[in-house]
Amino acid sequence: MERSKEILILNKENQMENLTPFEIGKKYLIRTVTMTLSGEVTNVYASFLKLSRAAWIADTGRFNEALIDQSKFSEVEPFKNDCIVSLGAIVDATEIEVLITEVK
Repeated sequence: MERSKEILILNKENQMENLTPFEIGKKYLIRTVTMTLSGEVTNVYASFLKLSRAAWIADTGRFNEALIDQSKFSEVEPFKNDCIVSLGAIVDATEIEVLITEVK
């Protein structure tokens, strides 16, 4: 009986990990209902993402160009600490190659 409980707990943990397409260790450009963020996913929770080296991207410049070359972001405001983002606020997201972590 105890083993059944362990399996049930492990299954629930695996299901939680698979609720989102975000992968720990990958870098993303994330558009929310109010802003654009970039960062590296360090944790995925049931309703939130935790990002390290995160920044608010106030102006991406030409969006298509910025997706190819993140140095084209026109205005970047880095977070001092990790950033926690509500999954419910995310409109879309895409992987990016480089995180810009300096004010621009």
